[in-house]
Amino acid sequence: MHGSRSGRHRSDPGVAAAAGDSGLKPKGPSTLQALTDLVRLVGRSNAPQLRLRLVGAVLLTLAGKALGVLAPLVLGAAVNSLASGQGTAAAVGWGFGGFAVGWALVRLLSSTAPQLADVVFAPVRSAAQRRAATETFAHALSLSLDFHQTKRSGSLSRTMERGARSVDFLLRILAFNLVPTGVELVLAAGVLGARYDWRFGAVAVVVVAVYTASTFALSNWRLEHRRTMNTADTEAAGVSVDALLNYETVKSFGAEARSAAVYDRALGDYTRAALKANSSLALLNMIQAGIMNLGLGVMAVMAGFEAAAGRMGPGDVMAAVLIMISLYAPLNILGFAYREVRQSFIDMEEMLKVTRQTPQVADAPGAVALAKDTARRGGSIAFEDVGFRHDARANGLEGVSFNAAPGTTTALVGPSGAGKSTIVKLALRLLDPQGGRVLIDGHDVRDVTQASLRTAVALVPQDVALFNDTIRANIGFARPDADEAAIWAAAEAAELTAFIRDLPEGLDTRVGERGLKLSGGERQRVGIARALLADPCILILDEATSALDSRTEAAIQKTLRKVRAGRTTLVVAHRLSTIADADQILVLKAGRIVERGAHHELVAHVGGEYAALWRKQTRGARART
Repeated sequence: MHGSRSGRHRSDPGVAAAAGDSGLKPKGPSTLQALTDLVRLVGRSNAPQLRLRLVGAVLLTLAGKALGVLAPLVLGAAVNSLASGQGTAAAVGWGFGGFAVGWALVRLLSSTAPQLADVVFAPVRSAAQRRAATETFAHALSLSLDFHQTKRSGSLSRTMERGARSVDFLLRILAFNLVPTGVELVLAAGVLGARYDWRFGAVAVVVVAVYTASTFALSNWRLEHRRTMNTADTEAAGVSVDALLNYETVKSFGAEARSAAVYDRALGDYTRAALKANSSLALLNMIQAGIMNLGLGVMAVMAGFEAAAGRMGPGDVMAAVLIMISLYAPLNILGFAYREVRQSFIDMEEMLKVTRQTPQVADAPGAVALAKDTARRGGSIAFEDVGFRHDARANGLEGVSFNAAPGTTTALVGPSGAGKSTIVKLALRLLDPQGGRVLIDGHDVRDVTQASLRTAVALVPQDVALFNDTIRANIGFARPDADEAAIWAAAEAAELTAFIRDLPEGLDTRVGERGLKLSGGERQRVGIARALLADPCILILDEATSALDSRTEAAIQKTLRKVRAGRTTLVVAHRLSTIADADQILVLKAGRIVERGAHHELVAHVGGEYAALWRKQTRGARART
């Protein structure tokens, strides 16, 4: 988005991505470790004809560099033959023409070989980039709830995007630019020293060494400016993404102008940092040009003296200068390459750090699949002295024990922060208990595979999250192989069919980002349909009807009572009237179960927590009527 605001230059094309979310100086990986990671990534890329393409691309690149050094020598021979002027004019002309054609042909081959190498190696680069992005994305999805609750979505997306791009860049710049340029320097110095004088080779090496050292030193000095610019770029991106994701909140508080002002300030910081970075870039380019032209001048003067002494012909003078010019051409991007290689290694390492994260919730070695409920009796849920404490909270679950028999309904009630949602997450194994055990059908959830557990348990959350896709895709997400009839049956069970048939595009209606084109009640009904399509043996309803009007809620409650048959149901509710028919009700307070029993038993306990909540809600209902 705003990464394209900086102008492009030979030594600084575009804006490099930020190294991280903070302004701290990133610590990059060791070069050897980074190269090892890159080689391993290429090895598991599954690129077609990987070894053949790798060898062919390297040979073509080296051939191109060798021909690039040879081309000036051929043209020099042509000029020498023309300058000698011996023989007839026709013979001299034909001789020069032959050398000139040879020079053009060699130059064409030297220019074509790297392009062919890039074509040969492109599938390997693409496969490695794809593998890197896919592995990181898949691993990020497998990480635990704690990781996703503390991350910034925009930053994680940027990390994956930058890391995947860095793989392609490193393979292209290292394999086909920096390393071949080093080979070209050795060839050029050898040819100059062997054909003319060792001093020519020494000048070429010294000039390149001074050019490289000064470029590296100035690039290191510029890194702080670049780092500041990249941090400002990331901050601006974070501000814009946060505001766009929370569009409704911004709108509802009339904060459009305020959010735009914050974004403008972030862009101002970026612009100031970019100006400093571009000014230091101009200084770097001027110093590079000075060193380059000084080297060419020294080489030309030396060649002139050699020609005056009769040891070199005019063509040799031209060949020596052309070799230096062709050697300097790839050095034009040395500053850019050095900085971007360092940055790309950092970006790749940041991406690999995600893949090295160990999920807090993972399948145990030897985990078994949870058996399917073929008898349609529902699964049992048992909590045995379960304890769990969140890092950010003073209270957690302490000694929670209960048993939900197959086919029964268990309701969880209590004030906010009492631990109801934590129990739901433990039952789904989004969290692991820090003490005690959670059992499904007698199996500790830590001993069964997560895939089989999530197939057996379905959740309808209070705030249903939908994909920016069609209603059909969102309902069918629970079971991708479901046919049209099954999707319509689930929609009908969730009281959605009338709403869908009134839409111009029916099931193919797109719901917008996070389902914001639908009302809260409509999103909840899509969530209920999705859970019913999964056909679980355990159904968890976390305030699943809180956003519905009274009439629709009554209809869906009736539907839910039907679909509970053959299923074990865990219900989280604040409106006690919706769970009055539950087989058992657990009242939580400060992470403990303080009361349990059926509705009529708890209401009869006059001094109890549940009875107090019931009186408060029924009194409020009478007051409203």
